[in-house]
Amino acid sequence: MWSFWRSRDRFSLEELRYLTDQLKKVQIVNEVNKDFVIEALRSIAELVTYGDQHDPTFFEFFMEKQIMGEFVRILKISRTLSVALQLLQTMSIMIQNFKSEHAIYYIFSNEHINYLITYSFDFRNEELLSYYISFLRAISGKLNKNTISLLVKTQNDEVVSFPLYIEAIRFAFHEENMVRIAVRALTLNVYHVGDECVNRYVTSTPLADYFLNLVTHFRKLCITLDERVSEAAKKSGPESTSCILSAVDEIEDYLYYISDAISAGVPNLGTLITDSILQLLVFPLLLPSLTMEPTKGTQISATTSLYLLCCILRIVKTKDLANSIAAALFCCPQDLVQIFDAKHKGVRLNHDFSIDNGHLNGDAHGSKANHVGLRISVQNLSSSQIHPVEDSSLQHCGVGLRLAFREALLSYILDGNDVQVLGSLSVLATLLQTKELDESMLDALGILPQRKQHKKLLLDQYGLSCSCKEVGVSPRVHRFQVSYRNCCNSLLDEVKGIWSDLLITILTDEWKKCKKAMEASSPQKEPKFMLLPQQSCASDGESTFSAGERMCKRVKVFVLHHQLQIFSEGGALPDQPPILSSVDLSSKSRAAIAGLDVACPKPGTEINLVDAVPCRIAFERGKERHFFFLAVSKEISGWLLLAEELPLKQHHGVVRVAAPLAGSSPRIDDKHGKWLHVRIRPSTLPFVDSFNLEVIGKGKTKSLIDGRWTLAFRDEDSCKSSFSMILEEMDLLSNEVERRLKSVLKFNRPVDDQHSSQPSEALSTNLTLPIESL
Repeated sequence: MWSFWRSRDRFSLEELRYLTDQLKKVQIVNEVNKDFVIEALRSIAELVTYGDQHDPTFFEFFMEKQIMGEFVRILKISRTLSVALQLLQTMSIMIQNFKSEHAIYYIFSNEHINYLITYSFDFRNEELLSYYISFLRAISGKLNKNTISLLVKTQNDEVVSFPLYIEAIRFAFHEENMVRIAVRALTLNVYHVGDECVNRYVTSTPLADYFLNLVTHFRKLCITLDERVSEAAKKSGPESTSCILSAVDEIEDYLYYISDAISAGVPNLGTLITDSILQLLVFPLLLPSLTMEPTKGTQISATTSLYLLCCILRIVKTKDLANSIAAALFCCPQDLVQIFDAKHKGVRLNHDFSIDNGHLNGDAHGSKANHVGLRISVQNLSSSQIHPVEDSSLQHCGVGLRLAFREALLSYILDGNDVQVLGSLSVLATLLQTKELDESMLDALGILPQRKQHKKLLLDQYGLSCSCKEVGVSPRVHRFQVSYRNCCNSLLDEVKGIWSDLLITILTDEWKKCKKAMEASSPQKEPKFMLLPQQSCASDGESTFSAGERMCKRVKVFVLHHQLQIFSEGGALPDQPPILSSVDLSSKSRAAIAGLDVACPKPGTEINLVDAVPCRIAFERGKERHFFFLAVSKEISGWLLLAEELPLKQHHGVVRVAAPLAGSSPRIDDKHGKWLHVRIRPSTLPFVDSFNLEVIGKGKTKSLIDGRWTLAFRDEDSCKSSFSMILEEMDLLSNEVERRLKSVLKFNRPVDDQHSSQPSEALSTNLTLPIESL
């Protein structure tokens, strides 16, 4: 039995010599001596690392006694798992902490390191695998153009074996996330060395399959994300939100890894990855999902697809990928399926996408994308290789089989739900911000900025650019398609809605928020927020709160569209929306007659009761009270007032109860003509930002219900009079709100005879829009 209780200096050459001598005497490692072996390995690593930084004689002794060989021998004769764990940790500690290049060269310059890399460890033990991956990562951290040559085997000046890389990528898709992260870091260290021979080796067959497998695994992550989004839509809560965010984080990590790998400068690597992304993900999955109903295992939802397109364009910044995706937007689903079918027969995609004279260049095949007359170039693709694909799912496209993907984006903006609008606009905004995208592609998509449009118009004017005669329309028409006419119509609906009195206030507030976001250097919210389940206030039965949510969303969408209009035309966003100012209150109005001179009448406010109608109401069972009822509107506010008459001041009273006029929905009782029912909604909206992660999933909000008043009048005439009074004041309120919004809703669209055939029936009355939009 060995004893560690010695008087030798712990950090001395004598201690290192003693440990080495004792280690060499070990002929087999078992339960009896494993503790000494483990302690000896740990202490030797500590001493050699100390010597590397303080005394070179330590490492000279390490080399002289060939202690690396002893490590390998100990591993061979060991029968215990703990020794293998300690040996891997010992090697990791030494490699990570060596400062001397001489020490690293020695460690890497013999076959001992490659022997440890290729040793058949029992990786069924998770702890052993963790130590092994850390060992490999430590080696990769010391790679440079000099050291990497020590770890490869060459033949005729070409690399034929690289154990570190080969063994690492075996675990690239391991179920443990930390293992996957370590492998990605290792491979990036290899790519960034810049060794030409190694670069050719990692991109040659069969190692190039790693990148194909990488995108295949990424595709599975995308499908898993879509499944989680679908589940969350059915049953939202903290767990489902957490699952979505976890999946999103992993997807974005993979995309950043792909971006880093491409930017490492390895020849052909960018092409390999770009081809794989297009062939395995974008063409067969993401783009078709914009126009097809999702099918389990083969398709994903349009929302998830829009998010993924945004992420790919935002993170993987390559010219080929960006222009290929943009060009594919002009394809119809059927055309893309045919191209994808041909690619599986060995045809390689040509990334030479460009716009020339208003057309996307193509070869002899010239597969027409859609009515715009743009063609996608597919190298070496002959008509004999095209086989029509009959897919039943194509026949159920929500926007039609022959409709290009670009048109699908526009259809979502015009007719989709809020999430589809957000997703589609995010894709277009991302394309607009993608510096790698050709300007000609931006113009064809209809999102070329105004300052660059001016340049193009000058070229057109002096005959330096051909028009799209074959197409028959110009990009101006496309920009007009991305309009917000539906948003305007929706906003007009809210003018006479339940929350009309808060419409301008909310619009002004959202204007400031949107302007701040538009002018920010980067988006405040990432695309992933479109995937999260939308939260809403709980309500019992028919509630004004659901109407309030709808109104807030409509205002947000309208403001975004409106500011995008201004932004795309090169204009400056004003601090406030162009809301018209108030006008003097008519002396004949009920508010003026009542003598209201406050913005909001509170209990205790004195008013004139000339137009008020006596009534009775019971707020508690058996406790009926007498009041004077009055409905009034002032500017963009309105109230239902219950007042008590002042005994010493004729025709005057004091407000005891005030409720919002808007949303009151007055109704005379069917059986009792003297009873008037009114709905009482809150004066404010308690909603928080539905995309705020801090509040999502923290439990259900308090159940909210509307109040109800039943007013009893002396006779039916008094009841009808009060009913008419409410309707009249509600109309006055709505008309004033609509008047103030007139400047916001009305735009002057210049006359364009060439495109006068554009349908205008879809626009609301007295509403014209500019032809130039996004």
